[in-house]
Amino acid sequence: VTHQKAIKKDTIWYHTVLYGTIQYGTDVRWPDPSETQNGQGVTLHSRQQSIFRCHLVHLIHQHKHRTMSVSSKPTLLQSTVLGGTAAMFAVNFTHPIELVKTRVQVSNEGILSTCTSTMRHEGLSAFWKGIPWAYCREGSYTAIRLGAYAPVRDAIGAGSPDAPASMKFLAGAITGAVGSIAGNPFDVLKTLSQTNKSESVPLMSLVGQMYRDQGISGFYRGVQVNVVRAITLNATNMGVYDIGKGYVVESTGWARNSPKTAFCSSFLAGFFMTVTVAPFDRIRTKLMNQPTNAKLYEGMTDCFVKTVREEGPLSLWRGFIPIWARFAPMATMQLLSIEFLYASFGFKSI
Repeated sequence: VTHQKAIKKDTIWYHTVLYGTIQYGTDVRWPDPSETQNGQGVTLHSRQQSIFRCHLVHLIHQHKHRTMSVSSKPTLLQSTVLGGTAAMFAVNFTHPIELVKTRVQVSNEGILSTCTSTMRHEGLSAFWKGIPWAYCREGSYTAIRLGAYAPVRDAIGAGSPDAPASMKFLAGAITGAVGSIAGNPFDVLKTLSQTNKSESVPLMSLVGQMYRDQGISGFYRGVQVNVVRAITLNATNMGVYDIGKGYVVESTGWARNSPKTAFCSSFLAGFFMTVTVAPFDRIRTKLMNQPTNAKLYEGMTDCFVKTVREEGPLSLWRGFIPIWARFAPMATMQLLSIEFLYASFGFKSI
């Protein structure tokens, strides 16, 4: 550089202009060649101006990148609302799969025959039976299970990528358990609506019938297995997703908040979630599908023993394919949706 001495002497001017541009948004005025700086009698020639421009633009871009990369963390309420929004969006696409899964679990029919029978006798709209209760369930259970995970994880000191896996699983278990208690009534009503193969029962009629036959306790039938299921499901789902993101980032070099990273991690979480949750899901469905005016099982243990005795141990994984067909896209869509909402509101990704 021909004018190294001049550039060195004008460092103070250069940083002053840079600071003013970044901090206060002031316009940068490039001096005429005849102007001098700092009383040193140093002239800024065109080559020096070009160098200053390049450095200034580069550093401003670096500053903006650092500013944008530092995202805030959502509060518990904010994250819960965003989790519920993501879940209510995703359920529109996964509800038909869940209806088939539920009917396969309570009958001896296969997936194809269930789909064919439902379509032939009830029509296409039958695949969305119980969708109002599904919205209520997602707005309570999944809002807490999915949305509250990150704030709870951070609160117990497991927010860093290298935090112990057990702490991440614990955070998922806590939010899953609380969410399942909040959403259990809607789970019961949704299951009854999905397995009803006759004319759809009006929402309030179903609520009134349940309350008349079994009281408030009827809405919490199967709550024990539902809590165990939710603990297992969310600990596996959020734990594997959170840990999986670290492995994906390490092996691919993708950013942690990249949609590609979220997609691969959520798909992996969906598979492991199906393996661990399927037995509890089967028992839960059988308990919740009991008639409103009858009690076929005394509780989770009784239902588990009778199912294994009458149908064999492998029957606990009945409906594995439709469960996975639901869990994989459900986990993927929910996690991609909440990551999108986090980014849209300027929050740090999970």
